[in-house]
Amino acid sequence: MSRLLIGIDFGSDSVRAVLIDAETGENLASHVHPYRRWSEGLYCDAAQSRFRQHPLDYLEGIEVVIRRVVSGVDPARVAGIGIDTTGSTPCAVDREGTPLALKPEFAENPNAMFILWKDHTAIAEAARINEYAKTHGGIDYTMYEGGIYSSEWFWSKILHTLKSDPAVRGAAFSWVEHCDWIAGELCGRTDPLTMVRSRCAAGHKAMWHASWGGLPPEEFLSGVDPLLAGLRSRLYTETCTADVPVGTLSPEWAGRLGLPGNVVVAGTAFDCHFGAVGAQIAPYELVKVVGTSTCDILVAPEVDTCVRGICGQVDGSVIPGMVGLEAGQSAFGDVYAWFKRLLGWAGEVSIPELEKEAAAIPPGSTGILALDWFNGRRTPDANPHLRGAVLGLNLGSSAPMVYRALAESTVFGARRIIERFREEGVPVKAVAAIGGIARKSPFVMQMCADVFNLPIKTPAAEQACALGGAMFAAAAAGVYPDLDTAMRKMGAGIDRVYEPDPAHAAVYEEEYRRYLAYGKLLEEETMKNV
Repeated sequence: MSRLLIGIDFGSDSVRAVLIDAETGENLASHVHPYRRWSEGLYCDAAQSRFRQHPLDYLEGIEVVIRRVVSGVDPARVAGIGIDTTGSTPCAVDREGTPLALKPEFAENPNAMFILWKDHTAIAEAARINEYAKTHGGIDYTMYEGGIYSSEWFWSKILHTLKSDPAVRGAAFSWVEHCDWIAGELCGRTDPLTMVRSRCAAGHKAMWHASWGGLPPEEFLSGVDPLLAGLRSRLYTETCTADVPVGTLSPEWAGRLGLPGNVVVAGTAFDCHFGAVGAQIAPYELVKVVGTSTCDILVAPEVDTCVRGICGQVDGSVIPGMVGLEAGQSAFGDVYAWFKRLLGWAGEVSIPELEKEAAAIPPGSTGILALDWFNGRRTPDANPHLRGAVLGLNLGSSAPMVYRALAESTVFGARRIIERFREEGVPVKAVAAIGGIARKSPFVMQMCADVFNLPIKTPAAEQACALGGAMFAAAAAGVYPDLDTAMRKMGAGIDRVYEPDPAHAAVYEEEYRRYLAYGKLLEEETMKNV
């Protein structure tokens, strides 16, 4: 009988698993488990842009979803597990690699938990990293990360925590990304000095690059802030692509999951990178993971320049042997969710009904324009100080009109990313979209096709990120000789293609120019007060 692979996708709100038949690519089972503490709003403060997740949510979740998808199958058929997570989502750990929040004295301390990707409490620390990188007189260690270091990333969050919480500072031996820790936990390899570290996480979020020997040197980090002095030696130098095995299940986790101990755990990466693999990404194809935010992934055989204002370019971060380039938007579906909350203050509001009414409004007919920076701007050119806006309202403006303008703003922001790649000499030849909005909103997908003036493919895989994890597991476990073969054998194909409407594309061209003009004005005014 054919071998089975498990793909695990840790998202912002839940963890989901799929069980894939390696020979046919069939999705035999899937299960989604919401994080209990996160769903209760614990440890977070949206007004302060603080978003933290307790490691127990991850441990409980992975046990539930794996046990559920392997129920009823012969566990001996399971060959491997591949895991992706959000990122950058770092956490302080002790000498053994235990997250501090798992220790009784830190169990309720948000600073001892995993700092979710969208946490923006480290704006000042990111500004300090950027300032020092540009003025210290040596290599600009942000050069392969778009040239602007973000408050959403590894070093910013670490420095903010060290500055703001002396208790965590004193107890933290090292720091781990969620993806590295959960794979190490399953294999019993949590020692932070020997833990297998993800090439994707390190290269895109921690300024790791082979040309300068790994992470930025000690003199750079201590120059940013003395609180970072000595930490580099307690982190890592080497990284691995996700097709390399981390190990096999430890006896403890084999028992907890009901699986044999020879099940291979593959290397890890961030969710969007695995999603691109699950969507069978091709060179110079942009795969958009469209959900609460977006993450945009492109792969190329080589890139001759450091692309400005994106989230990095890293050899092997998506497909081994190719350069992976990442961009994205800090808020996409979150903008729609905000509007729903705003309207729903006194009662329930239906997003599908809003979309139905908004779709009936001709493009460019309302005069309303929105800017999508409700959670700052990730790319191009990260700027956490920016805020969203809605312009051109009058007494006749309706909720569907405003909703349409908000949707247009998120799609205009997505187009700006495509244009930046092209400006930097990286062609975008095709676009595919995965994620919740890609599957649930033909309205937004058709708008993307019209605004980009490109066909938009939506792959058939319902859980593309988890499918990508299963593909990496197949390569790491030797079920297939390499990732390319696994992608070809296990891919789910295309569900739908949205073709651009030439008439709408022409109207959106004018609206997009207005978006750029008003965005420039708002950014200039905002930065005068920073």
